[in-house]
Amino acid sequence: MRILHTADWHLGQRFIQGHERTEEHRHFLDWLVATIEAEQVEVLVVAGDIFDTGSPSNQALELYYDFLLKLRQTGCRDVVVVGGNHDSPATLNAPARLLRHLRVHVVGCVPECFEDQVLVLDDATGKPGLVVCAVPFLRDRDVRLSVPGESAEERETRIRQGLADHYARVAEIEQVWQLKALGLPVLATGHLYAAGAAPSDSERTIHVGNLGQVTADHFPAVFDYVALGHLHRPQRVGGQAHIRYSGSPIALSFSEVDHAKEVLLVEFTAGKVAGLHSRPVPGARRLVRFHGTLDEVSTALMAYDNAGYALPAWADVQIHSELSQLEVAETLLKVIDALDRQRLVVLARRHLRLLTLRPLGATEETEASLTRSLHDFTAREVFEQRLEAEPAEARAELLRTFDELLESL
Repeated sequence: MRILHTADWHLGQRFIQGHERTEEHRHFLDWLVATIEAEQVEVLVVAGDIFDTGSPSNQALELYYDFLLKLRQTGCRDVVVVGGNHDSPATLNAPARLLRHLRVHVVGCVPECFEDQVLVLDDATGKPGLVVCAVPFLRDRDVRLSVPGESAEERETRIRQGLADHYARVAEIEQVWQLKALGLPVLATGHLYAAGAAPSDSERTIHVGNLGQVTADHFPAVFDYVALGHLHRPQRVGGQAHIRYSGSPIALSFSEVDHAKEVLLVEFTAGKVAGLHSRPVPGARRLVRFHGTLDEVSTALMAYDNAGYALPAWADVQIHSELSQLEVAETLLKVIDALDRQRLVVLARRHLRLLTLRPLGATEETEASLTRSLHDFTAREVFEQRLEAEPAEARAELLRTFDELLESL
């Protein structure tokens, strides 16, 4: 049985100042169909955050359904899709009964019948060949009951224990351990934040400040492989090769410019993982950074080579200068216009808010505050600045309450 593990597509994401990622996602999905066919993948597992928002655009929905239809032309027999914290369970689950006829199994949230998280998929001979414990993103109501007056430490313990209990309960379902005893491999999914893992700055905080950090030990030994989503950098959990984040297939923020993008190919033989290989995802667009003096940045921009990429790069520019913003912009726009004509780098006029004018000798804190607009801040960062006007002893509890509000929204 050959399985491909991917996650965090974020279809419909609108990048800084509303730029669409549709063409990048289309390149990735076309490549994924070709890879599934070439690698003779039998089961595709998508571990959450298929969409970037709970109300995806028509373009994002079209990409998703068009991809699922194209998979019918390959040898992939089954697709397992679980919801992430960005996904709307209602949006994912709405066509679930219809998609089941295409052997697409959707678990947008914890189902009313707990056992419905367990899927038994057939092998090429039509006999049971794989057990999938399709656990979606576990929301607060799934893992704990609200307890008035509990401390932050008690809340953290309750969330972590709730996550661990959920996986333990899934592992104890009779069908899981019976089929495991017969030699079938068991794969579990998850969309969560594991302790010790390395995030980027594009993941949305989950479970109240990411307090619900599970460890490798929280996943029962019955799971032969754990396919995780939420963190955008490919990585292992607790050094365990069989507990993995596949990462996002495209860079979702400039903090990910140096992250390798991949999908994971898992091969089961005789009920065990016999092979685990990464397949690098070819990017259609680069996110690049140019930081320095005006002369340094202008020279680097003009020397930029976009060879090997179907789409022009998106650039993050920071200028160290004592010139006025207008003077910097006038000089830089001449360079930008030339690059636009060559279709190499996109840094249109509406991107100029990304410029950070850094006076010589300025501290990092001073630099960061000079030209950032409201759009450069997350909601949490705005609230943190608002808290500076509050008594120090009240800030921690107010921030925890704000995180709970964000999570509920």
